This record gives sequence, C-alpha cells and structure tokens, in this order.
Amino acid sequence: MPPFDLPEGDPFGPHNLPYGVFSRPGNPERTVGVRLGDHVLDAGAAARALGSPHAALLAAPTLHPLLAAGRPTWSQVRAALHAWVTDPAHRPVLEPLLHPLSSVTLHLPFEVADYVDFYASEHHARNVGQIFRPDAADSLTPNWKHLPIGYHGRSGTVVVSGTDVVRPAGQRKGPADPAPVFGPSVRLDIEAEVGFVVGTPSPMGSPVGLDDFRDHVFGLCLLNDWSARDIQAWEYVPLGPFLGKSFATSVSAWITPLEALDHARVAPPQRTHPLLPYLDDSAQEPAGYDLRISVAINGHVVSEPPFSTMYWTAAQQLAHMTVNGASLRTGDLYGSGTVSGPTERERGSLLELTWNGRDPLELPDDKRTFLEDGDVVTLSAWAPGPDGLRVSLGEVTGRIVAG
Repeated sequence: MPPFDLPEGDPFGPHNLPYGVFSRPGNPERTVGVRLGDHVLDAGAAARALGSPHAALLAAPTLHPLLAAGRPTWSQVRAALHAWVTDPAHRPVLEPLLHPLSSVTLHLPFEVADYVDFYASEHHARNVGQIFRPDAADSLTPNWKHLPIGYHGRSGTVVVSGTDVVRPAGQRKGPADPAPVFGPSVRLDIEAEVGFVVGTPSPMGSPVGLDDFRDHVFGLCLLNDWSARDIQAWEYVPLGPFLGKSFATSVSAWITPLEALDHARVAPPQRTHPLLPYLDDSAQEPAGYDLRISVAINGHVVSEPPFSTMYWTAAQQLAHMTVNGASLRTGDLYGSGTVSGPTERERGSLLELTWNGRDPLELPDDKRTFLEDGDVVTLSAWAPGPDGLRVSLGEVTGRIVAG
C-alpha cells in the first residue's frame, strides 16, 4: 500500500506521529524517524528538503538534540511534520523518504541519562502487600498514600524493543532454605509499565512543580521492567531492588509526544488522604492518561491493565523526584511502576496474575507461573485520540534466553 494511503482509522495516522531512530540496510548511519502507518519518514531528510529551520535537530543520530530543545520547539516541529504529511503538495518530496518499517532497523531512540522506577498503582501495591504480608492490617505501607514511592535504577541496561533478555543469575534463598544458593533466576517476571522521557533539564537545587510537567517531559513510551523475584526477595531488605531489577529494562522504539495524547487526559482516582502542597493536584488540569495496555506471552493475551487507574500521576512523580533539589537531565527516564487494575484480568505482573506462583496461568501451549526460556513477552497499548481515532503506543517485546 502506498505510504500516504492509510487505512481508515489507522492508529499511526497524522494525529499520532511518534518519534524513533532508525537505520537502513547497508548504511549504519542512524537518523530520526517519524512513524506514519507502516512506514517511517526520514525526518532529517524531509526537513532539509523542505527548508525547515529544525533540520539539524531531526538529522541527528538520536532524539537527544530535539529533547533538549524545549517545549516551544517540540510544538513547532510537530506542527511542521503534521503539515508536511497532510499537504498533498509535499507528497512528491516525501514519498522517496518514507521507508517500510519491515526494511529498517529501529534503535534505542534516546540516550538514557538516569532511570527511576515508581510504584504508583494502588491495585498493584495492595496485591503485593496481600501476597507478602497477608496478616497485615493494611496491605499498603504507611507512606504509600502520602508520596510516590520509587527507586533509582540502572540506565545502562535500558534496551530497545526486540532485544533478547538474558536470564539473570544471582543469590536466592527460600524461606525454608538453610543458606542462600547462586544460580539463574527461577522466578523471572515482567512489569507492564509506561515510561516518561525528560527533555528539558533543570538545575540542581530547583524542584520542578506540578505546573511544569509538560515543559520538561517530552513524551512517553511503553516499558517492561523485567524482575527476578527470587533474587529480589533475598536482597531487597533494607535498601530495595538491585540485581533483581538491574539486568534489563525494555522500552518501545517509539516515543509518543505528550501533545498526541491530549484527548487521553483524565482525572486520576479520588485521593483518600490529604496531600502536601507540592503534590496537591486538586486545582490542576487532569494529569492522568487513559492508556489501554495489553500483555501477551507467546502471542496469547493474558492481561489488559488500565493506566487510568494509577493513583499517582506522572506530574506528581516528577515533582516528588525533584523536590529534594535533584536535577533533571535530558534523556532521564522514569517508569510508572507496574500498571494493575481492580480485576484479575487487569494485573500487570506474573507475581499478581499467578498469585506468587500459586495459580498457574493457562496458555495454549502449557501453564506458566513465571517466565521460561524462549518465552516472548509483548506489551502494546493505545489511547483515545481526536474524532474517535486511536493513538497507538506501539509495542515493546523481549524474548527470554538462557544465561
């Protein structure tokens, strides 16, 4: 099908236009691409051909220069791209610059600076509390309704969708084991998340307020924060996740700009505890997002977590992440934490879906408690767009291979 002849309602139409980085066969040079249907537009070449003042940003081998340019430039570039792909007069110039997705290689689209992972779903947090603290009076920890809990992860092992994930090894010790043993994880899990990508940096000592979220965050992507539950359980007291998380975090190849998701903005769940002023969003515009996520193992959908149920918003997470004066850097990535809804079919991890291995999942080929070598996990998602259209967030996929 010609690149401009999109099927009606294509979720990668001109209303979406996510950014990525690609290379072509026989040419290792990487460049910024914008997805249109099942094609990718060489954005740098298009900008040069059409005389755009932003050609240098779009011809870069990474999104980093565009991310650093700031919100006014983001809006100008997006408006120009939309005009280019919707004006028939530009088709003769653009058609040779549109390449079938099947013919290109997609790369990690930005240089990850720092990585932070949050724990923002009340349903997930309550499920985990009930699994590990079944006798507790409250399945949430005392701080959970007062601040977005998070931890600082490892940016060097963030990988693009399609990268194999090597089963990690480490220490593990079951409750009845006399001593820890070393070996490959036997409780390898997923975490269905959404990642937020920071563009505009901030100076050290200057917190970023709720009002400034859209001036600093460029867009979002799907994120799978792979988790070795057995390694994590033995190591995480008292300092939190380490080797059980740091071996791999997968992100989708496409970064959806926030402006493409304006029709998906929704109010977060009702707050049940008073919030301190820097987190109080009661007078703010709705900062939640109605994203519909799907989790598939070996092509079989096992869960559909709703992002609209997340108690803490990305704006609150950014405010909390910087309230102590921590600076932002271009390329910072922060994850929402596992997305889970109120029903069993909406849980975003195998830990919850199988209730820590007690209730195996029924797959067409076999049962699963945790991931086995050869398993392929794919997260996909869409959001409501303008005029009843859908905005696709693409997918993030990874295959487990033996260490």
